[in-house]
Amino acid sequence: MSDQPAPLPPQPPPPPQPITEFHIGDEFGTAKRNLPPAGIVLICIAAVAVIVGIFAFKERQKPQGAGSVNFVTAAEVPGQNMILAAVTFTLRNTADKPLWIHTVKAQLTTADDKTFDDEAASAVDLDRYFQAFPSLKESSEPPLSPETKLPAGTEKKGTMIVSFKVTKEAFDQRKALTVTIQPYDRVLPVVLK
Repeated sequence: MSDQPAPLPPQPPPPPQPITEFHIGDEFGTAKRNLPPAGIVLICIAAVAVIVGIFAFKERQKPQGAGSVNFVTAAEVPGQNMILAAVTFTLRNTADKPLWIHTVKAQLTTADDKTFDDEAASAVDLDRYFQAFPSLKESSEPPLSPETKLPAGTEKKGTMIVSFKVTKEAFDQRKALTVTIQPYDRVLPVVLK
């Protein structure tokens, strides 16, 4: 006998791997293979819609002011076929931050549906208009002009003077007179009727 170690018995071959079935007819680029189930997709869409709805509701434009037109007086400018109108109105800041007035405008709608627009005359000119046309001073308040600041929750009365290319009779038979106040930092104007 020799001192050589006995040869190791041969290793059995590894077990064969299971054969996987491959169907050449299956398409792996279809929605059935790539998308999650329809129920999950619908639940996710509904959740996103609810979140967007809540955000839109909270961030919508809120009314920043309210008020009313209190008194209107008109005087005809002789020989010019136009009138000067003194409009006294009340403006309330219903928002929770100050309201800075950027522009003050008036729009006249006559009985025959024609519209005329004008911006408020400068506040420094009001005394001259009152001297030339004393009827405009009736029930007037101090002017409420651009750059006026209304703190949150306050109310202020003011008068503006505008001119329209209509006769006094046409002005007296008007359908509407609207005052529009555009604040600096707000998208929506305050409309007083």
